[in-house]
Amino acid sequence: MVKIGNITLPDFPLLLAPMEDVSDPPFRAVCKDNGVDLMYTEFISSEGLIRDAIKSRQKLDIFDYERPIGIQIFGGDEEAMALSAKIVETVQPDLVDINFGCPVKKVVSKGAGAGVLKDVDLMVRLTEAVVRSTSLPVTVKTRLGWDDNSRNIEEVAERLQDTGIKALSIHGRTRSQMYKGEADWTLIAAVKNNPRIHIPIFGNGDIDSPQKALAYKNRYGVDGIMIGRAAIGYPWIFREIKHYVETGAMPEPPTVEERVAVCKKHLVKSVEWKGPIVGINEMRRHYANYLKGLPGIKEYRNRLVTLKEVEEIEAVLDEILDNYKDAIIERTAIELVNYHEKCPV
Repeated sequence: MVKIGNITLPDFPLLLAPMEDVSDPPFRAVCKDNGVDLMYTEFISSEGLIRDAIKSRQKLDIFDYERPIGIQIFGGDEEAMALSAKIVETVQPDLVDINFGCPVKKVVSKGAGAGVLKDVDLMVRLTEAVVRSTSLPVTVKTRLGWDDNSRNIEEVAERLQDTGIKALSIHGRTRSQMYKGEADWTLIAAVKNNPRIHIPIFGNGDIDSPQKALAYKNRYGVDGIMIGRAAIGYPWIFREIKHYVETGAMPEPPTVEERVAVCKKHLVKSVEWKGPIVGINEMRRHYANYLKGLPGIKEYRNRLVTLKEVEEIEAVLDEILDNYKDAIIERTAIELVNYHEKCPV
């Protein structure tokens, strides 16, 4: 078992990465159905929470069936981070996570997210402020460093552990890499193998298949893995990894019936949570992955992204089911969706 404070997770747990504009309650619901062990909300601005910004407050919505779940916050001011952690505590998540990894310019320019990687002392002070302000377990998500000249994650991990955090998730790229190139897990392994480190270490970056998940588990010895982009439109990645780790065999891929059913559930929950206009509009980014691999699916996908009523969308999905119900979609690896302007990891 893996322990994060008073939270008990199974051996080698699978975590859903907090992704801006993706990891909302509707998406989390379909991931939970498929075996994810720990989820996080989209990251929330500490300043936004304090200002009572509607979008920031809405991101605090969590549900009992999602547990265990963490709420992720970001910011560059100690007082604001401490106060936002107290606000987060009022909705009773299972943990508070701090984002020191988002590389997007609008976040970094405010001295938050991966911007804090340039000032480790500030990172430590921000983390201490959050740890002192809440009774919840505090975890951190970060990167290897700011750039190739400052890949200081080994020092950072020790100093963050000393603040009292209960787990650390590491994305195997620097901020300067953004989402380009290959994630370097050797430094993640170095942190995990450091005899001073006793908190769980979770690896993140480039895990897009069960085979790679097991290979990285064995090669780098991490306590678990965090998956982001590979789950978008393919929540089955979690159950497939679990099955492969346990048996060494690939499970059957989801049928067309499963794909359509999960897509419908995601749509309905999206409309329930966000309202019909935003809920339908924001579902459009998911259809391509839900339907990936079906021959000639482009025409249907183009129709789906123009429709404005749930009933119309469901009718097209039913049409897809009728036309492709006997199709078998072989899956060897998932094509990653690029969210370079978001914060997938």
